[in-house]
Amino acid sequence: MDVLDKFVDENPINHRHPNAVSVTSSSSGSGSRNQMIMNKIIRAPCDVFINHRGTDTKRTMASLLYDHLYRLKFRPFLDNKNMKPGDKLFEKINDAIIGCKVGVLVFSPRYCESYFCLHELALMLETKKKIIPIFCDVKPSELGVINNGSIPQKEVERFNLALDEAKYTVGLTFDSQKGNWSDVVTNAANIVIQSLMEVEDH
Repeated sequence: MDVLDKFVDENPINHRHPNAVSVTSSSSGSGSRNQMIMNKIIRAPCDVFINHRGTDTKRTMASLLYDHLYRLKFRPFLDNKNMKPGDKLFEKINDAIIGCKVGVLVFSPRYCESYFCLHELALMLETKKKIIPIFCDVKPSELGVINNGSIPQKEVERFNLALDEAKYTVGLTFDSQKGNWSDVVTNAANIVIQSLMEVEDH
């Protein structure tokens, strides 16, 4: 049983979610092609970059999604999991974004207070990465650059442009007070895997 078949068998899609993406295995011909695509994805140093605000989601959405993808033999990037003492922050993160195939944007209430979050978002869009937004306890309309004067105006414009594009990209919405963490992480992982296959197939 290949990785994709194993994933599909063990992680059924929750079809009730309007944004759920179906991942299916098929006949032997397309199955072989899917296996080649999956092999290419798995060999990549980093295939999924998880962009998040640590104070909001590092112990929840970001880590749960990282662990889920890692168990499925993918190579997600999460700063506290992939970086070690001595690494240069911007260099390591920028390299991971440039090398990844898909970016997961975990938006949260304090996301826009972080220069690093906004820089990562802008770089993903500037390098034409496929992005998957997850709006966790925040509405797209509530996202906007908070500038206390420490961010140059040129960067503010860059960040706002990136935010506008991300806000109008279809994604997942999650209310941590009402929703089920397992369901949203499974749905997000399914969409990530489908997106990786689409990127590799083009």
